[in-house]
Amino acid sequence: MRSMWKGSISFGLVTIPVKLYTATEQRDVTFRQVHAADGGRIHFRRVCSLDGEEVPYGDVAKGYELPDDEMIVLTDEDLAELPLPTARSIEVLNFTPADQVDPILWNRSYYVEPEAAGIRAYVLLRDALERSGKVGLTKVALRQRESLAVLRSHDGVLVLETMLWPDEVRAADFPFLDQDIEVRTQELKMATSLIDSMTEDFHPDEYHDEYREALEELVAAKVEGREVTAPAEAEAPAEPASLLDALQASLDAATRGRRPAPAKRRAGRKASA
Repeated sequence: MRSMWKGSISFGLVTIPVKLYTATEQRDVTFRQVHAADGGRIHFRRVCSLDGEEVPYGDVAKGYELPDDEMIVLTDEDLAELPLPTARSIEVLNFTPADQVDPILWNRSYYVEPEAAGIRAYVLLRDALERSGKVGLTKVALRQRESLAVLRSHDGVLVLETMLWPDEVRAADFPFLDQDIEVRTQELKMATSLIDSMTEDFHPDEYHDEYREALEELVAAKVEGREVTAPAEAEAPAEPASLLDALQASLDAATRGRRPAPAKRRAGRKASA
């Protein structure tokens, strides 16, 4: 892996020189936009809306549009003058219990590697976080954007999880939240029993992207000039008469060791076929 950031972690009077590495990657099948008639690639050009001329990349600047459609042009020099104290530092603001950070705020994950001079302090911080069950709430600037982030321990390595700012999370404003929905005690008990019967330890290696695999098979079949065989569809179960019946049928299937496939999953497999 190649590091994408170099700086230091600072908490109290302790400074740990570190490097950051992108911890995740998307494994999507990549497509290009082409002309359907002959497969030629579609090119996009940067054209000025005022004079119709193509603009070289070096002449492209950032613009902020005002409500009256006037455009304010910002240069690299303008942006370089902005104060950004966290540009080369992961500043630990405080420590907080891990379960108080809602995952909806998490954005991207980065592995944190210590420089040789900071290994002992790095291991000390990692072990202290593991023992305390807390995470370090930090501020960091990556790619000219300052973010909140948390430092946590994962498989012996510190991981930096950048987060969204609270005002970037939309409110869940749905009409049903204002309705007085009654859930019967028997339904709640049965739903809880169903959850208990379907509870397992999480092993991520057991799951895979069926749509991507089907897409790769489709591309391979196109290359080899053969037909793609669609998998047989599972027979849809009969519709239950009520929510209680559905819970009971699901619980019966789960206790027999046959987990019912959700309708959404069946539909996804049909689409991938």
